[in-house]
Amino acid sequence: MNVRDPFNLRRSSAFNILRGTATQAAANVTQRVKEAGAQAYETGKQAVEDMSTFSVPRNVPSFTNPQRELENRVWGASGVTARSATHSNGVISGMQDRMGGFFDKSRGDLPMYKDKPYTYASSRRQRGIWRRKRTLGVAGVFLFAVLYFLGFFGSHTKNVEKVKEKWTWLQGPEKAGSRVDWLDRRERVKEAFTLSWDAYDRYAWGFDEFHPISKRGRQMAPKGMGWIIVDALDTMMLMNLTSRLTHAREWLSTKLDYEQDQEVNTFETTIRMLGGLLSAHYLSTTFPNMAPLRDDDEGAAGEDLYLEKAKDLADRIMGAFESPSGIPFASFNLKTLQGIPSHDDGGASSTAEAATLQLELKYLTKLTGETFYWEKAEKVIQILDDNGMEDGLLPIYIYAYDGHFRGNNIRLGSRGDSYYEYLIKQYLQTSKEEPIYEELWNEALAGVRKHLVTYTKNTQLTIIGERQNGLQSPLSPKMDHLVCFMGGTIALGATGGLTETAAKKLPTWTKKKDEEMRLARELTRTCWGMYKVMATGLAPEIAHFQIDDPPLPESAPHTGPKTFDDAGDGEWRSDYVLKSMDNHNLQRPETVESLFYMWRITGDVMYREWGWEMFKSFMKYSAVEEGGGFTSLSDANVIPPVVRDNMESFWLAETLKYFYLLFSPNDLLPLDEVVINTEAHPFPRFKLGPLFKTGWKRKPRGPDGKIIHEPAHVEGEMHPVATKTIGQMLPSP
Repeated sequence: MNVRDPFNLRRSSAFNILRGTATQAAANVTQRVKEAGAQAYETGKQAVEDMSTFSVPRNVPSFTNPQRELENRVWGASGVTARSATHSNGVISGMQDRMGGFFDKSRGDLPMYKDKPYTYASSRRQRGIWRRKRTLGVAGVFLFAVLYFLGFFGSHTKNVEKVKEKWTWLQGPEKAGSRVDWLDRRERVKEAFTLSWDAYDRYAWGFDEFHPISKRGRQMAPKGMGWIIVDALDTMMLMNLTSRLTHAREWLSTKLDYEQDQEVNTFETTIRMLGGLLSAHYLSTTFPNMAPLRDDDEGAAGEDLYLEKAKDLADRIMGAFESPSGIPFASFNLKTLQGIPSHDDGGASSTAEAATLQLELKYLTKLTGETFYWEKAEKVIQILDDNGMEDGLLPIYIYAYDGHFRGNNIRLGSRGDSYYEYLIKQYLQTSKEEPIYEELWNEALAGVRKHLVTYTKNTQLTIIGERQNGLQSPLSPKMDHLVCFMGGTIALGATGGLTETAAKKLPTWTKKKDEEMRLARELTRTCWGMYKVMATGLAPEIAHFQIDDPPLPESAPHTGPKTFDDAGDGEWRSDYVLKSMDNHNLQRPETVESLFYMWRITGDVMYREWGWEMFKSFMKYSAVEEGGGFTSLSDANVIPPVVRDNMESFWLAETLKYFYLLFSPNDLLPLDEVVINTEAHPFPRFKLGPLFKTGWKRKPRGPDGKIIHEPAHVEGEMHPVATKTIGQMLPSP
């Protein structure tokens, strides 16, 4: 096989790597100074712009830009790493964090939480100012000397462009009418993964975080959590990267130890670490020819390594569920197994944190036969549903102490998103044998269409907004990139994983499902537009939109833009409102995730083409020179972009995996045979069997969906409304 080396890694001498590292460090110092100044200016400017329209929701913190530092401090202390440090705040301290943190090894930044769309403040130990100046001075003199003797003071941008010249397939437009080789494009994705992984291996092996520009790693726990390694196991299996998987497996067997006195986040640990281990077990046992290793063959000593590690971790996660209500605490201690409430918001967990643990724990029950994992997980959904929220839409915070919601902020972005995703996926996971979850999904989707869907003012793009003060409050035209999972998830729910053509032949197909497929297409197009509107072709973390006042209802006639070109002055661009503090790109997967589902379900090659354009933008603008792999961006709306110096684990676990699957044949992980968790880890579908069952029932509800708390009795007979089934109360398709 022809092993491609587009970044010249394997031919670079140690001297070239050292030279590139030194050059990058100097450029990075300069870039950080520029970024800090620009951020300070934009923060002040944004605050003035937003104060005129900002209103503080009742009972909940605001998530609009001027108040964001509060949330940053909260998540900076949310429990992934132990915190004894103070937290920076404000514009000036933010600048200090950027500059001081460059040399400060005690920084406490967390990896980006999957459902958290915002930047977060650094956490640093207090140091005397004389010591900071001395450190900066010594480091600066050393750096200057290295650069002087090497004789290199070239810019970061020029060096990266020089490196990418070797990547010939990225240069220039492709020939019109030429036949597309999707397997060849898939190989380009595999190259991107190996470049990212090899950079991590070279500079930060075993560390939980990787900073590709400064070429360093950092731990989240004293001995590490395997954050990047475990999250990428199944990606390496799918890509048949046997030697790299061997190295990773060796680290798991000799280094991974959860007996650490460390507080970690329940949600992230479950979806990434537990999910990664369970998925690795599934693929290695079901598809032994994927990156085959003798160590995990049947009968080998290491046959159950992934499952044993998963069970060890899951038993520790169970401590988070030991709350008075059964709602898991936001964090838990790996060693003491003590559940720990959120460090702010009155101890409330997020709805997504509490309700995005079910696929993993139910699959573990299937593997081990130990039903308490299942029972703990499904109890959460019962508690949520027993609150009786209107139209299936839930606030984004819930108290672990009493199981009641905090505030009225309703959105499908951060802290709410994957609750909805796991409703339909729980139904599919157990082979459609638990209709209660389909019922919950249908109710929630109807609520989304009724309360959150609207269209933009100029070109009628379809968006999902937010109700930050409850369903009766004004609709905010704000849409996190995180919301972009919905297009693919809606299509998955409509067809059950079958192709649209096959699903339409079933007697269960209805007009309502046609409408859902239309909505799935329109939302996916809007998310694709979030990429096209940016200078780099990489989406912002958050987009706002121009909408009518009052907003158009979901039932309103609309067409949407036919294309996202600039014909007719590109009127569609005016519907996207981009704010400077939201223009960062964190290599997130949600849009390519939807493209993958839409391609598999509709067969429309357009989704593959969109994905290829997105992939090329990632390669062009997030590449790091001299073997650094790829990085997140602080500003993706300028060329050259402002780099962030961080690679999230979901870049390997999700984004590149979904690109790889998008360009793969459809028989690789067929959608009617698997469910994929919110961190892109695939699990098999299975039948309930005698051991497993749905251990709860919904309380009776009226036509509005609200719980009937005290059914009326007349001479010993229940009131007729209370005797109706939920199915009878739902509107007809």
